[in-house]
Amino acid sequence: MLWRSVVAYAPDCVGPIFPAWHAKPGTDLFLSALFGALNNIPGYKREFSLEDTSLRHPYAVHERVPDWALYVIAVASPAILQGCVNLLTVRAWWDLHNGLLGLLLGLSLTGSITQIVKLTVGRPRPDVIARCIPQAGAADPPFGLSSVAICTRAVGPILHDGWRSFPSGHASLSFAGLGFLSFYLAGKLHLFDNRGHAPKAWIAITPLAGATLVAISRTMDYRHHWQDVTAGAILGLVMSYFSYRQYYPSLAAPYSHHPYFPRTKSTQGLSLPLHQNPDNSSRERYDASTLNPRAGGYRDTLLGDRDDEVVDLEVPRGTVSKDERHEVPVWSDSEDIDLTRNT
Repeated sequence: MLWRSVVAYAPDCVGPIFPAWHAKPGTDLFLSALFGALNNIPGYKREFSLEDTSLRHPYAVHERVPDWALYVIAVASPAILQGCVNLLTVRAWWDLHNGLLGLLLGLSLTGSITQIVKLTVGRPRPDVIARCIPQAGAADPPFGLSSVAICTRAVGPILHDGWRSFPSGHASLSFAGLGFLSFYLAGKLHLFDNRGHAPKAWIAITPLAGATLVAISRTMDYRHHWQDVTAGAILGLVMSYFSYRQYYPSLAAPYSHHPYFPRTKSTQGLSLPLHQNPDNSSRERYDASTLNPRAGGYRDTLLGDRDDEVVDLEVPRGTVSKDERHEVPVWSDSEDIDLTRNT
């Protein structure tokens, strides 16, 4: 089972090197390498006005959140905290595996998209004039704007980086990493169980508060305009939720604290119960309180009571199927899982 899982999930880390194994285009390590490679490209540089006061801010040599601190906040901290939460809750290696894969996917997607947009948009940073150091007496041409040609600073990272304002990489990566942690906590705490829990809500959104502070610091250092950090935050949050749902069920699901079943051949027939039977014209409600005593999971009473043979499947403890079309009962907490197929 372990080897089959490694083979099934290797493309999630290795990327399109082995495209026959998995159809997901461009995954974690490939996207991470792309993120690093794009950083060395000069990129497009928009024209700007020397009279624009929003571009006349000083260049901050020391940032409040330097790059190394960003990687600690957005990458290392969520990974470590997810491991601690796993130990305190489900204590399952498969949950830790899926959580780390989802975190890496969200960060790599966010980083690659951020870099591509930065290089193609070429928006000047608020401190671009301080980076540029225009020629003495330089002024905008009549009925026109100035370009990078008026700069006296030597071509290098500081000058190139002056036109990478949109979107904010610090904001997008912090919301991608800490946003994924927030969704992970919300799933483990069953935040959206229709009961309402203020303490749970505060715990779940605390990582987002940290990401917000990182984003605000970029405007304090005059590295970004407010539109840049807002767009970066939205991008990171959307990518983190997208990545979370690749490996975990809906936050409103009763089994939101567990990851999906592995993508191995022995688990491809498993599925989740429906709240409504799509084939039932009367749209009767699904009785979630009815449990299958043999499988230990939820059972859809609308799908009949006739039992077939027991299906022995090797699945990690504490998982649920990703396919939400119901064919068999779902998931048990026990180590030995017996699932009874219903027709």
